[in-house]
Amino acid sequence: MKRVPQSRFELWKRGIFDHRQQITLSLFFAATAFVLSFLSGFYVERVGNSSPPDLILDYLPVVDLSILYVWLFMITLFVFICYPLVYQPTRIHLMIGMLSLFTLVRSGFVVLTHLSMPAGAITPLTYSPALYDLFSFTNYLFFAGHVGLPFLGFLLYTHNYRLRFFMLTSSIVLAFSALLMHRHYSIDVLSAYFITYGVYRIGNYVFGSHGLSSSLDKHRTLLR
Repeated sequence: MKRVPQSRFELWKRGIFDHRQQITLSLFFAATAFVLSFLSGFYVERVGNSSPPDLILDYLPVVDLSILYVWLFMITLFVFICYPLVYQPTRIHLMIGMLSLFTLVRSGFVVLTHLSMPAGAITPLTYSPALYDLFSFTNYLFFAGHVGLPFLGFLLYTHNYRLRFFMLTSSIVLAFSALLMHRHYSIDVLSAYFITYGVYRIGNYVFGSHGLSSSLDKHRTLLR
């Protein structure tokens, strides 16, 4: 009997169903990471009181690029999340896991570095929607999430060259925006690339084919 080819939507549902356990576990990890992120944000707002000099910022003018800094990041975050939801359902758990690990690692670094925003920084941000302000903390500095998240997308979505170009370009543009607005110290921006690469390697091992996915696939095989 000739098989009827499955529609794209049916394949999407199948991808979700086959990875439902991975997605559930990654969502639990995400909830934990974001709770800890909020707690670290409130903590650093209370104790962040050090504003050291910065050699690069000392020579950069202060330029208000709020509309670019806020909206380009929000667009990047939207694309980062929605791309696998629409086109790669079998990798949704990997995206959630990577984003959660990124958030968790950044929370840890923020707690260890009690810095306040550089002197002369553009604050408050103009063109900033209420939703953005809800998740934004003034002293949440090390390392720069606006720079690291797009770079993580560049590392993660290896099979779409246009998307990779967009993510890398966004990361570079947001890096210069953060410095010109004096929203981050130069070490926040530069370290973001190195730390994010480490997050990617760890996340790929934990949530990729050799970690969570492999363990659950083996478990399902044993139950059959």
